[in-house]
Amino acid sequence: MRISTRTLLAILAIVAVLGSLLVPATAQSVDFAGIEKKIKQFSDAGNYAAAVIEAQKLEAAVRAKFGTNHLNYAVALENLANLYDDQGKYDEAEGLYTRALAIRESALGANHPDVAEIINNLANVNTEQGKYAEAVGLYKRALAIKEKTLGANHPDVARTLNNLGVTYKEQGKYAEAEGMQKRALAIREKTLGANHPDVAATLSNLANVYREQSRYAEAEEFNKRALAIEEKVLGASHPNVAKSLHNLGVVYDDQGKYIEAAGLYKRALAIEEKTLGVSHPDVANTLAVLGVAYWNQGKYAEAEGLYKRALTIQEKALGANHPDVARTLDNLANVYDDQGRSSEAERLYKRVLSIREEVLGANHPDRNVSMTLKHLVS
Repeated sequence: MRISTRTLLAILAIVAVLGSLLVPATAQSVDFAGIEKKIKQFSDAGNYAAAVIEAQKLEAAVRAKFGTNHLNYAVALENLANLYDDQGKYDEAEGLYTRALAIRESALGANHPDVAEIINNLANVNTEQGKYAEAVGLYKRALAIKEKTLGANHPDVARTLNNLGVTYKEQGKYAEAEGMQKRALAIREKTLGANHPDVAATLSNLANVYREQSRYAEAEEFNKRALAIEEKVLGASHPNVAKSLHNLGVVYDDQGKYIEAAGLYKRALAIEEKTLGVSHPDVANTLAVLGVAYWNQGKYAEAEGLYKRALTIQEKALGANHPDVARTLDNLANVYDDQGRSSEAERLYKRVLSIREEVLGANHPDRNVSMTLKHLVS
């Protein structure tokens, strides 16, 4: 669940202000601190459905207390939007972010840093929907506000530069992506120190840019730098360490180093299962890439088992129509296809295409969409 520091502090402010609020229907006090705690616990465990129920309680209570034009209501909307975003329910998330943005602009003015922060979140949703041009426009708007109000070297400026770089990468604009990430990295190293987790995150994003260009030596170097920071600062068993192991494994996988990749994925999986629980979506993602490593080695039975485990987790935690579900179904279909199980593969490819068209749109520039179509017509 992605909650910025500013958003989390605002939620806690709501909790403090509303601690004694009474619900007219029951005349019982609402435990806002308890609701907020449950939201975090459920989302950290990947139980987004339960987290949404709690976030809806918070939204309703804040609306009842303050009305629909108060800044606290904007925070409650954004909190709920974050959860929808995590589930791939991008239309719902976009609508809530847009409503929250209108409230903040009205209350704070168009050039306030808090307005820029929600513009940033709205841009994130656009990126996830494949609406890259719209996302870039929003990021640039947020960036201009932050640079003017906070200064060019503020960590919040770095956050938006980082996100803009990710979107440029998705567009295949690698030079622009690299430039944004390097600017973000310089700010973060200067303001936060060379060993901060946010520095590691930007190093990882730079590594992804290099990997997309088959610049594997650089990708490996930056992933290892990120991993070293996280292991030192966060500890060897932190979920962020698992993500870096995962990313480094993908670099090896792309180079055909499947055994090395599988070893890193297994390390990541052990950390995630211990710290996040066996049903967390991050566990599913690692199971899926481990399946790819086995598939590339022709170990079809092992790959199939891992994909099925991942699929069970993803469908329960994220819903049947999430893009991650489509990705795992696609991988499982590939396993069937390679074994000559054509009818099973075709059924899955059709389901993949249906999910991607529903969630991302028929014209989404996802390479996997065209690959799925290719399988269906071949």
